[in-house]
Amino acid sequence: MSTKEVIKLASKHLLSLVGHTFDVLVLAKPGSADAAVNLSRIISKLSPLIGNLIEFNTVEFLNTEPSFQKLGQWHRQDPGFPDAVFLGTVEPTPGFEIKAWFPLATEITARFKDSQERFHGDNTYVAILAWLPEHLIYGKPCIIDVCVCSGKSVAETRDKHYHKPPDYLVLEPEDTKARTRNLQQTNTNGLKFQGTPAQLEEAKKIVEAWGPDGRKYKPTREYQQQLDKLRSQFKYRPDTNYGKMDRILHPDIEEFKRRVDSTKVHGLTVAQWKRILAFEHSNQARQATKEQRLREALETHLEIK
Repeated sequence: MSTKEVIKLASKHLLSLVGHTFDVLVLAKPGSADAAVNLSRIISKLSPLIGNLIEFNTVEFLNTEPSFQKLGQWHRQDPGFPDAVFLGTVEPTPGFEIKAWFPLATEITARFKDSQERFHGDNTYVAILAWLPEHLIYGKPCIIDVCVCSGKSVAETRDKHYHKPPDYLVLEPEDTKARTRNLQQTNTNGLKFQGTPAQLEEAKKIVEAWGPDGRKYKPTREYQQQLDKLRSQFKYRPDTNYGKMDRILHPDIEEFKRRVDSTKVHGLTVAQWKRILAFEHSNQARQATKEQRLREALETHLEIK
């Protein structure tokens, strides 16, 4: 079996997780509507913990596919990239970067900042697992949808989307191959222009002088040196939102987000539940109306009295 065949089989296996519950944590059913309303306000705080547990258990799930057992085994890398690698007789090594997403949160907050240079063999894929408690705010974590796509395509889409010199620069990591593995830099960074309008016009002329492909992102050393020179001449700041999966605009991930939002869970779509569960800092009367609407939805669809 080749690397591509392992990735294809593993991807199919991951897609079969839809509807699967992970026995990693169980939230008890609220005893009253008031308790349910309070729980719905804090349920997202469990997202990092449960997300990590799902990522751990996904590696174990991959190893339940019988076809892999004679070839090797999936292993969790923590820390390390990617999250899961298939160690055995298959070369180059197949891998998955696994991201869990709690869709009642505002967006997919997981980041993807790894350089294109890490994906030459296209043997590392991204798996995003959308999960909710099986009863929306209580029960075991349940996978409601899965997206699997090429890590290389995600990195290329990210760089194409963000890189708009001189206004926005994507920079490759420094060459740190001589360092020990834990000190090697592999992430790109996004920088936003902070100079004056006059300085921006000056910077635009510099970029125009680079030729017709000057604004096209390239991870090459020569192009990165041009970007470094531009950064040294003008003021830039790091973008704290750079690399968020939700903002990369990869077509497969965007379709996945739309699919999740339209998924029905206990009588309503995820998008409808998000609107009902959204607590805004507004006047007391409006807040009371929203809370009453939430209470009614929980009583109707989850039979919590």
